This record gives sequence, structure tokens and C-alpha cells, in this order.
Amino acid sequence: MREKIKNAVGHTVRDLIKNGIKISFTDKDLKKLGIIIPEVEISAKDIKEIREKIKMSQSVFAKMLNVNSSSVKQWEQGKRNPSGSTKVLLELLKMNPSILNYRIEYLTHTREV
Repeated sequence: MREKIKNAVGHTVRDLIKNGIKISFTDKDLKKLGIIIPEVEISAKDIKEIREKIKMSQSVFAKMLNVNSSSVKQWEQGKRNPSGSTKVLLELLKMNPSILNYRIEYLTHTREV
């Protein structure tokens, strides 16, 4: 019976998190409930596919992510790996390619002659 309750609470907590409801559980508490926050796994191939799917050059993609264009090149070649927060952002882009569209602005410049 105790395991059933733990599972039910675990499912409820997971649903609360997924729906943006604040919780104050520690990592240890979540683990006891069977909830884990997995590491983000993203390969060089994944990064290139994400960039190509949103049809951006490496330099524009780098600006969207606020990183150096050489970083994008090295990620795609498998020479380096993105950092933790950048991996999460790339994972979000993989799930929703338009998530960073708000970063693109059209600026008009008027000149007085």
C-alpha cells in the first residue's frame, strides 16, 4: 500500500511541475517520489539538424543563442559540447523550433535628408 501512495504522490508532483505550479521539494524529495530530472543529451548531429530545420547559418544561429559562431561550428563538428544551460535551450529548440523567433526584430532606420 505504501508504494501505491508514493507512486500516486510522485505522479501528482510531476504533473504539478509540468503545469508550472511551484513546488518546494528538494532533489532528494523528488528522488524518493521517483521523479528525476534527466541530463540533456544532445549530439553534434542533433545540433546541426536543429539549425538546418530553422534554416539559419551558423553565425545567425549563434547570435540567436547568444554564443560565439565558432562555438556552433565546434559543436556541430563534435569538437566541443555546449554548456548545461545551452543544452537545455537546444533541447527546447528541438521540441519547438520557433521558440526563439521573438529574438528576431526588423529594425527600420530613417534618415533625415
